[in-house]
Amino acid sequence: MSEPAPDPGPGPAEDLIYHHAPGTRVTYRARQRGLDLTAWLRIALHLPGFLLSLALVAAAALTLEAWTGLSAWATVALWAGSGALVFHRPTEERIARHLLRLHRPLPHERAVLDPVWREVTARAGVEGGRYQLWIEDSEDLNALAAAGHIVGVTRYALERLPRSQLAAVLAHELGHHIGGHAWAGLLGQWYGLPARSAWRALARVRVPAARAVSPTTVLAITAVAAYLAYRTLTATYGLPLLLLALPWLAAAVGRWAELRADAHAAGLGFAPMLTELLHRSLSEGETEAEESRLLDRLLSSHPDHRTRIHHLQPYLNRETPQGGHPLG
Repeated sequence: MSEPAPDPGPGPAEDLIYHHAPGTRVTYRARQRGLDLTAWLRIALHLPGFLLSLALVAAAALTLEAWTGLSAWATVALWAGSGALVFHRPTEERIARHLLRLHRPLPHERAVLDPVWREVTARAGVEGGRYQLWIEDSEDLNALAAAGHIVGVTRYALERLPRSQLAAVLAHELGHHIGGHAWAGLLGQWYGLPARSAWRALARVRVPAARAVSPTTVLAITAVAAYLAYRTLTATYGLPLLLLALPWLAAAVGRWAELRADAHAAGLGFAPMLTELLHRSLSEGETEAEESRLLDRLLSSHPDHRTRIHHLQPYLNRETPQGGHPLG
């Protein structure tokens, strides 16, 4: 049973066959989401920042307790439990509106999105109503998965992409949610916020403070810091040096997560559409990663388009998506 798509207006013509119209029987997966290896690695890489943030919050809580009598344990416990707001729907809506600058789809936008999203989630065996669809007013080709249930696409993707490529983009973002990438990344950012804020504050006062003291004092402070660093590295067998590698490791895990999301979309039968979209981006020059320096590419959280196309090649020989439905 198929369902005609809504009139796309001035956008691309209909090119996606819908196998899961309203009322069609859909088999849902027993596990709607989980944590894949990249999500676990992302959580592990955020652990040093979390521990530093915990120490800062504990110190602030102890100070607050001394001034006001408010239990330090209660303050720390409240902060530790605040990450659950990632899955709190009203909080997610505020994140979408005020941090990500998204808005709810208008009726004509929903008329385009809903059948495509229904097809993608049905192929994945996922209950699509669990997620919230949002629109970003942007002329860039982009999409995002955030918090526990946010899936956003740009106006460009909605209005300019053929339906099959829009479905591939949505399947990619659904892969981030199913793999746990979206909420693991946001939790890491949230729990690392005190540590990052303290570092930024320190950076602001470091330069003026250095200018206010004599060169001899700066040299003495540098020598003491170097000695303490040496003693620390000796006592811990150089383990703190791993902190220097965190940005590189985090970027590598981010690139791996993107490839896993691509694999999720490809496993649902969208490999040809996603490959075509990546080739289109290359031809239109929408990415600068291809010409960037090696250092920039190693610190990028997204693989370059040619790498993504290479990893999609094994899926291009498959004629049917997961579930045995022919592609349109």
